Amino acid sequence: MKRRNFLKKTSLTSVGLAIGSTLLASEETTNTTTSPNTSKEYNKASLPVVVATWKVKNATAKAMEILEAGGTALDAVEQGCMVEEADINNKSVGKGGLPDRDGKLSLDACIMDKNGNCGSVVYLQDVTHAISVARKVMEDTPHVMLAGAGAKKFALEKGFQAENLLTDAAKEAWEKWKVEAKYKPIINIENHDTIGMLAIDKNGDIAGGCTSSGLAYKLDGRVGDSPIIGAGLFIDNEVGGCVATGLGEEVVKTVVSFLVVELMRQGKTPQEACEEAIGRIVNKPNSNYKNFQVGYIAINKQGETGSYAIHEWFSMTKFQDGVNEQVPSDYYLKQ
Repeated sequence: MKRRNFLKKTSLTSVGLAIGSTLLASEETTNTTTSPNTSKEYNKASLPVVVATWKVKNATAKAMEILEAGGTALDAVEQGCMVEEADINNKSVGKGGLPDRDGKLSLDACIMDKNGNCGSVVYLQDVTHAISVARKVMEDTPHVMLAGAGAKKFALEKGFQAENLLTDAAKEAWEKWKVEAKYKPIINIENHDTIGMLAIDKNGDIAGGCTSSGLAYKLDGRVGDSPIIGAGLFIDNEVGGCVATGLGEEVVKTVVSFLVVELMRQGKTPQEACEEAIGRIVNKPNSNYKNFQVGYIAINKQGETGSYAIHEWFSMTKFQDGVNEQVPSDYYLKQ
């Protein structure tokens, strides 16, 4: 099996600098804007932009609706994620998600804004919009993360309504699972996936969100990467953002969303950064990567995007320049 070369030769840096100088020289004919927080430029013609994990065109459409109306990236990712949380046909997010092995449904989510502020909820029960509760944690408390009964109490105090999130379909699937009770992640099947979303608004500001019902039939109390800042999600408004999907335990071990952003800070494109991050997982000693899926999507300040996964069939939904499309991801494990 051929391995990808995750490290680019230093000559590319020189090429990139030369291209950058040419772009600066042609400023009069290019519609660009320089952020006060960074020396790099972004093309405003490509903004706003929204990207999300998997096929979630309704979610990216909602987010873009907010952005086109002049809303912030933070508002866009919250409302985009809410679409999937309310979709009972999405078995890995929000209402209708698959429960743990005891039949209890719990939600994890986090959100991060342009200033580096963040909020998170873990093991939240009976409240559909975990992403919105996470935003309330960020904006209305001095904390970053609330868990379990405390997270639910906080949500109810903030006016969220308690409801039974376990649908008949999810309960039926759980009853069937109990017959054999096999506890094994299935690659690219909705027993361990997430919606992660990144957006850049018309001002060039970046925000991100991540929400999930977690690994189906997990142990009671299990928490994955989705609510963990730096693992499931990381934003740096000077550089870009990254979100993860797949088997959360493997994502947490490598804190890769933070890594991807740092690689972009060093000059790598979003695609190059995602590829190197996957390389960190598959090249670990005794890695069992053939038996689990991890995928990343990333965006930089210029509105460039990237996605990469261990296995085939991961995809990114991207809404940019008036086109809302599902983009198949490149992947590491090619037979």
